[in-house]
Amino acid sequence: MSEQKSLLIELGTEELPVKALPGLAQAFFDGVIGALEKRGIGFERGDARPLYTPRRLAVLLPAVNVEQPEQKSEVLGPYLNIALDANDVPTKALEGFAAKAGIDWTQLERTTDGKGERFVHRAVKPGAKTAALLPDIVREAIAGMPIPKPMRWGDHDYAFARPVHWLVLLLGKDVVEADVLGVKSDRMSRGHRFEHDKPVWIGNPDDYVDALRGARVLVDPEERRTRIVAEVQQAAAQAGGSARITDDNLEQVICLTEWPAAVLCSFESAFLAVPQEALIETMEINQKFFPVLSDGGKLTEHFIGIANIESQNVEEVRKGYERVIRPRFSDAKFFFDEDLKQGLASMGDGLKTVTYQAKLGSVADKVARVAALAEIIAAQVGADPAQARRAAVLAKNDLQSRMVNEFPELQGIAGRHYALAAGEPKEIALAIDEAYQPRFAGDDIALSPLGKVLAIAERLDTLAGGFAAGLKPTGNKDPFALRRNALGLARTVIESGFNLDIRSLIQKAAELVMFAMSDVYLRTKVAAAESAREKGVDAPTTHSQQRSLVETNFQEIYPFILDRLRSYYAEKGVPAAHFSAVAELDPAPASLYDFDTRLDAIGTFATLPEAEALAAANKRIGNILKKADIAIPHAIDRTLLTDPAESALAEAVEAVLGETDEALHHHDYVTVLNHLARLRPQVDAFFDSVMVNADDPAVRANRLALLKRLADRFRAVAAIEHLSS
Repeated sequence: MSEQKSLLIELGTEELPVKALPGLAQAFFDGVIGALEKRGIGFERGDARPLYTPRRLAVLLPAVNVEQPEQKSEVLGPYLNIALDANDVPTKALEGFAAKAGIDWTQLERTTDGKGERFVHRAVKPGAKTAALLPDIVREAIAGMPIPKPMRWGDHDYAFARPVHWLVLLLGKDVVEADVLGVKSDRMSRGHRFEHDKPVWIGNPDDYVDALRGARVLVDPEERRTRIVAEVQQAAAQAGGSARITDDNLEQVICLTEWPAAVLCSFESAFLAVPQEALIETMEINQKFFPVLSDGGKLTEHFIGIANIESQNVEEVRKGYERVIRPRFSDAKFFFDEDLKQGLASMGDGLKTVTYQAKLGSVADKVARVAALAEIIAAQVGADPAQARRAAVLAKNDLQSRMVNEFPELQGIAGRHYALAAGEPKEIALAIDEAYQPRFAGDDIALSPLGKVLAIAERLDTLAGGFAAGLKPTGNKDPFALRRNALGLARTVIESGFNLDIRSLIQKAAELVMFAMSDVYLRTKVAAAESAREKGVDAPTTHSQQRSLVETNFQEIYPFILDRLRSYYAEKGVPAAHFSAVAELDPAPASLYDFDTRLDAIGTFATLPEAEALAAANKRIGNILKKADIAIPHAIDRTLLTDPAESALAEAVEAVLGETDEALHHHDYVTVLNHLARLRPQVDAFFDSVMVNADDPAVRANRLALLKRLADRFRAVAAIEHLSS
């Protein structure tokens, strides 16, 4: 076994971009690993992972072979009939091949393949020393890093995410000489910029983490994570609350610090009158602080900042953090107070002058469409239509508020606060907020009935409007977030258990959009037609042509929603065959909740031992029925049942049909499929002994009718033939 030594590569830089840092570190680590593997250099990875701080990227491997294995090569040469003449004298082709290999032709070996015998040059040379290959390995790893905007510095052409100032490159105790990005390697790292601003001697890669810890640098991001979480939680407990620690905020703080230390701070309790979401956003997004919440989840007047040093004067650090947050809080309070003076209802006046989309009119036009849809949906799901309309009318008003203008992420949230302040019912205020849910992938859907109604209505209008305006997503382009809206609509309907006819609602949304587009279209197209006539060019598309095109676009919305569901279910582990088995039916009414219920039933059925055989039989039945060249009667004529196997199947099918009628009516698809699964013995016996295409046309038609009744009951749930492998 080859000798092994530990390997350390540390690239020291100026402060790297916070959000890009984990990705850069992982790419550097993966690049080094990949370069070692490509060169056949063995190594033990152990629990190694990327090490990084704002000022450095590092790779530390516990054991790397000090040299490559022997390098074997085999180069095929000319065939004998080309290499040797009739007197076995080497031709120019063979001499040229031998010269290229650097040996006499008599030293070449021979091998045989499918075309005959030929010359071959085989060679074995010692592997290169790992130390000799490391400089290129480092350069290759750097070259493969995803740096969208590389920075240049000094008077050379080197470029990297930030200027590079040092390079540690150790294989065991030895420094590997290299010149990378204009920096020569050595064993001197750097300590904390403020607490240990001097070189740090690294005697051996195994000493690296401890040596930097002694220099007030926690180079392992997981160690910083553990310290930050522990200190933040301790500080929050000291304030009598619990810290709000989001993954994104924590990750960024980890990437901002080398020696983190928590500092408990506070602000004036008067600011708590402002919606806490605005204050939390300011703390987390702008300052990377951790808010402290009460046991009930309410914001308290405390927060926690993370310093990058252990200050000798913590009070001054605290004052600095409190000072920097106060202006933002003051702004938020001013915006909130001014918005309250104006009132949510009056904010809606400005929506008439805000264009939603050129072809679809103003935001006020969209609000009117959503309100009409909300009334319809509310009546179908048992919510209050009047409240649904009122919530929809108010839902976009906060877009005109000062608060949302400053904090766009608070749209809906601010509206909820303003609605409550204006005396609107709690249900309406909550719905204004929940209409935006799910706000992002993995977010919860709206919880209240009114919020669900508004969320569905909003997304229906967005989809109808987007498709009407020709904004169907292509590739990565989705300016109206139609994919996200389609999935949000589907999730809300399914997870709410709403048995809504989505096609019917799409049609209603389409009618409202078409009506809204008429005025916009006529105004713009009449002007365009007059201009075209003056210029002597073809007139633009007529209104009727445009309407036909738009109506065609509407027909694509339901398949578009199903396509988003296909990906959604795939991520949940639902086999594609199960999805296809339900999607193929395209049942009416088009209920997504019913679709989900059928999908669950298929998943249960697929676990039964009879499933595979019945799926294959159903596929066979489908093929037989497709090829039928005679009319298939609806009912079975028992007098034409001549074979015991077909009589048994007919009796069993009729019994199952009777047993499953009520279950089918109540959408109890699991029960339907469980009853059908019991037919496997009769189905197997039928195909073993009965010739479906009998010579007698009446018998043949009767047997086809029997199979069709069986297939129809299966297809009342799903096209289970898709389960056949």
